[in-house]
Amino acid sequence: MEIKLGIIGFGFMGHEHANMMQTLDEISLKAVCDTDTSQLEDAPEGVERYTNVETMLEKADINTVIISVPNPLHIEMVTKCAAAGKNIICEKPAAMTVKEFDEMVEIAEKAGVHFTVHQQRRWDVDYRTMKEVYDQKLLGDIYIIKSQLYGFNGNMHDWHIYPEMGGGMLYDWGVHLIDQIAQMVDSKILTVYADLKNVINKNVDDYFKIIFEFANHITAEIELGTYYLTPKRAWFIGGSTGSAVIDGTFRAQGNTEGKIVRTKHLLESVPGKLTMTSAGPTRSFGEPEPGLLYEEELPEVHTEHRDFFVNYINARKGLEEDAIRLSEVRRVLCLMDAVRKSSATGKAVEFEK
Repeated sequence: MEIKLGIIGFGFMGHEHANMMQTLDEISLKAVCDTDTSQLEDAPEGVERYTNVETMLEKADINTVIISVPNPLHIEMVTKCAAAGKNIICEKPAAMTVKEFDEMVEIAEKAGVHFTVHQQRRWDVDYRTMKEVYDQKLLGDIYIIKSQLYGFNGNMHDWHIYPEMGGGMLYDWGVHLIDQIAQMVDSKILTVYADLKNVINKNVDDYFKIIFEFANHITAEIELGTYYLTPKRAWFIGGSTGSAVIDGTFRAQGNTEGKIVRTKHLLESVPGKLTMTSAGPTRSFGEPEPGLLYEEELPEVHTEHRDFFVNYINARKGLEEDAIRLSEVRRVLCLMDAVRKSSATGKAVEFEK
């Protein structure tokens, strides 16, 4: 099946999708649509330009659409595209609520069109590297996973400053970071504890910390702050036979830096000799003896965001299954509800007992 594509919403992500299509031989970008005509001025040559969705769905030679409009408009666009018989790739977060998502799934099923969600950050290099550490059981029994994203700009952009538009960082990046952890750890999530804050943005969240307690005794912590003033993207996984760390700013694909750290032996007893540190005397947290700790390289992974579309193409050919399952998308939306409830009550919320 040739995938003949139309993009609805030709802003930042719409342009990103158009650029991606240029690297994929089996997807042809046929049309773009945006109500803002200025967004259409730099559409690729030969691609039809529309300002009305209904007109594009009726006239353009397309069988698949990418929906990259603001969050509250997703269900309206899904409804129109499904009615026109077009397969649908929807930007994240797919819906404003779980109920709305269920309606979208039902609409697509009744129309007989394929529906999926663009969760491209499952193909982030740093995430896939740490998932390899987890999947290969390189650290023994894992007890803690930390995912951290800190920025310096503070302010939201465009429509992300408006709560009614699905603004704020939980909707923007939270859906990705939660999805990554939920995909990494193959276990039920027993409890969710979260703290959402408005640090310098009055109307939408710009900081959150989320703690998941898994049935397999792993604790996962996600922390994001747009106003840390010490920007970095970091991971830490601690296990019984070592630690894995990625600690740095955003880097080009393939240049993720990090390490696995192990110890040659465990202390049988804490030495009686005190070590003086800048924080005062200690016996447990002094400098390790020379040669006690050693490092290993992290697993090497080869991944890029275009792999979402490679999977999409292969799934349409029947060569593999869709990487993004709708049940997984729904679970993340349910987790986001639990995050909001926990933050509002200040208490942990039971999830999958």
